[in-house]
Amino acid sequence: MTKHKVAWLPGDGVGNDVMEAAKIVLDSTSFDVEYVPGEIGWECWEKYGDPLPPATIEILRETDACLFGAITSKPGVKGYKSPIVRARQLFQLYANVRPCKAYKGNPLNYRDGIDIVVFRENTEGLYSGLDFYPPLIPEIRAIPGLENADPDNSAVSIRYFTRKGCQRIIRAAFEYAVKHNRKSVTSITKANVIRATCGMFLDEAKKIAEEYPTIEYWDANIDAMTMWLIKNPENYDVLVTSNMFGDIISDEAAQLVGGLGFAASGSMGDDYALFEPTHGSAPKYAGMYKVNPTAMLLSTKLMLDYLGETETANMIENGIARTIEEGKVKTYDLGGSNTSLEVAEEVVKNMGP
Repeated sequence: MTKHKVAWLPGDGVGNDVMEAAKIVLDSTSFDVEYVPGEIGWECWEKYGDPLPPATIEILRETDACLFGAITSKPGVKGYKSPIVRARQLFQLYANVRPCKAYKGNPLNYRDGIDIVVFRENTEGLYSGLDFYPPLIPEIRAIPGLENADPDNSAVSIRYFTRKGCQRIIRAAFEYAVKHNRKSVTSITKANVIRATCGMFLDEAKKIAEEYPTIEYWDANIDAMTMWLIKNPENYDVLVTSNMFGDIISDEAAQLVGGLGFAASGSMGDDYALFEPTHGSAPKYAGMYKVNPTAMLLSTKLMLDYLGETETANMIENGIARTIEEGKVKTYDLGGSNTSLEVAEEVVKNMGP
């Protein structure tokens, strides 16, 4: 009997390229799995008028986890909504976990010794879809200075937080810190200006921190945090923040360890999880097997951890680390000319305890 059932969603552009690389690595292990292929993304939109068709939603419901490649997003297309954002909301994948680790030998590292994990709230905030143009809220004219606001020439986006949403992402960050022997958790807000939503998040972080006396707790404003990550990135361990701030801070942290080619992520809920590299679909490179597959391979490692396949996950990470350190096989972003698939094959050769 198959132990695991995984949704296999390459998506658009280079999604298929990096997923092929992941398959090479996974097939070299003893991972007992059935892959269930599905469609998602811009090609689905053109084909069905829906980037996340019902058949794909059903696949997600019937599997243990999802491995996903990339999607092409085109802003301004009427009716189009990101299928990944929709999947996160449908399955309440509230914790977007993004490890950013400087592997030895990576010439793109900002500095050695960086090992940060960003916890980004995934279902609320400015990504909740409460956007109005023209505004539908008459109360806008009650805001000082906007008494004469013209609704036809105004737009409103609403940050929507719930206490439950704040609590569960903050608690997930602290639980991770305990499980993985991390020393500190830093909450990131702008509570001195965005008093309601950020104020709620900060209050809940302070309360929950008291339940974890072995974990050092810090808090910081988002603007200051972007500076401190440049100045002293090795001082930080686990970061937890809201949806938009998490999107920004995780890209900054990724650049400190080589860029999006090394940026893995897992969107996790209480009952399901979806794993993906954070880079885009890069359609101009589709089918060329040119892009760095490391982010995809690290996302695969995260998935294996989630499924309890820790030994296999560690083997894959060891293979990635050795391949980077040796620097013999590398893609164009690292100054090499190897393909995504050749990198994957080298990772397989370097895997082991």
